[in-house]
Amino acid sequence: MKWQPTPFWNMQALAVAPRVHEAAPAGVEGVQALYYEGLPWNGKATRVFAYYGIPASAAGGRVPGMVLVHGGGGSAFIPWVQLWMSRGYAAIAMDTCGCISGGGHANHSRHELGGPPGWGGFDRIDDPVEDQWACHAVADVLLAHSLLRSFPQVDPDRVGLTGVSWGGYLTCIASAIDDRFGFAAPVYGCGFLGDNSVWLGDFAKMGPDRARRWLGLWDPSVYLPRSKVPMLWVSGTNDFAYPMDSWQKSYRLPPTARTLCLRVRMPHGHGGPGENPPEIHAQAEAFFQNGTPLPKITKADHAGCGIQLAFESEAPIAQAELNFTTDSGPWLERNWQTEPAALHAGEGTVSAAWPATATVCYINLVDDQGCVTSSEHMVRP
Repeated sequence: MKWQPTPFWNMQALAVAPRVHEAAPAGVEGVQALYYEGLPWNGKATRVFAYYGIPASAAGGRVPGMVLVHGGGGSAFIPWVQLWMSRGYAAIAMDTCGCISGGGHANHSRHELGGPPGWGGFDRIDDPVEDQWACHAVADVLLAHSLLRSFPQVDPDRVGLTGVSWGGYLTCIASAIDDRFGFAAPVYGCGFLGDNSVWLGDFAKMGPDRARRWLGLWDPSVYLPRSKVPMLWVSGTNDFAYPMDSWQKSYRLPPTARTLCLRVRMPHGHGGPGENPPEIHAQAEAFFQNGTPLPKITKADHAGCGIQLAFESEAPIAQAELNFTTDSGPWLERNWQTEPAALHAGEGTVSAAWPATATVCYINLVDDQGCVTSSEHMVRP
């Protein structure tokens, strides 16, 4: 029997392009605004606001597409849609919190037919499951995917998914529910929110029983083991919301191919940091445009005082870095140091000495385009 995560996500229904309604013009050349019908909320119909764009290159045939999911404080972003259009991709960005986007990173007004407000929905855990935010937000993403792939200019077999922060969280769940995606790239977002995330205070207020209910319904760790979609995981060493240990446990769950990009002190936010990591573009090109794939790390371990890494790469590797911390305690507060690692490009290997006082180490490969591929972080035994 095919796994069905919950009765409120009916993939057969969500795979059908939703009905569309007009919205005020976006006011930007090439970008269109619309509403599409979402799941009912409190027994009433809802509409989801979105921006989408089809690049001029679509005139010559079908183009690949990207579904773009905002994080906390965000909405559908015109510049994000334009970014992917400039690369030759169709793109759609939806609001997952019942708002009408102002186009940029502010001024998102509530829509009278909007679904539940975000984010997390911790205070609404006693509501019917089908009325809670995460249920609607995931469905919003899947319906946006169905809508985008229904456009005649879009190749439905070449559509990717990426999301920032809460959008990365939603990307983890959506990609596990919807195996039509060609690849998924959660930025920052991951599972195991009940371990040591920034939301522990929210879970404490809920009490143990209600917190367990939320985690059992909505934590990505529940869904990731069923994922069939290749994933690119992007984050930073000191992310305030999604700690490295939870991130690692999350990316180990899917049985599909994974690539890691862990930058030292990567800023957390929309715009350039979250929306435009070059690795996401490179991954899309590799899957959809016959581009050069990111390097594949085939082995990484440490024995005694040394770290050994083996890799395969079609792109030239410009450098290898050893990143390490000598600190313990909260991941957010750890200081990270970087020093060169010995790159043996012809052999496809990297070696480095484990610093005497280091508690955690990992290696970054940096290719000739500046894209980073990371090994798993290793903890001193």
